[in-house]
Amino acid sequence: MKLLLKTNDPTVIAFAQALLSGEGIDSFVMDVHMSIFEGSIGIFPRRLMVADRDHFIARSVIADNAIPDGL
Repeated sequence: MKLLLKTNDPTVIAFAQALLSGEGIDSFVMDVHMSIFEGSIGIFPRRLMVADRDHFIARSVIADNAIPDGL
């Protein structure tokens, strides 16, 4: 899996996942449960991962929709 997107904003993650799903690209969100350690203040960014084979197309989808990748 490769890192596609890194952000503190859960709405950006949800939007990106919806766009990727529409293109038939599976994604996985990492660090969702880090709020246990941070006290739910949102300082640790979440990471959106995609399969290696889908990374190039997924980057295009993100760029075409002007989603900041945080990388």
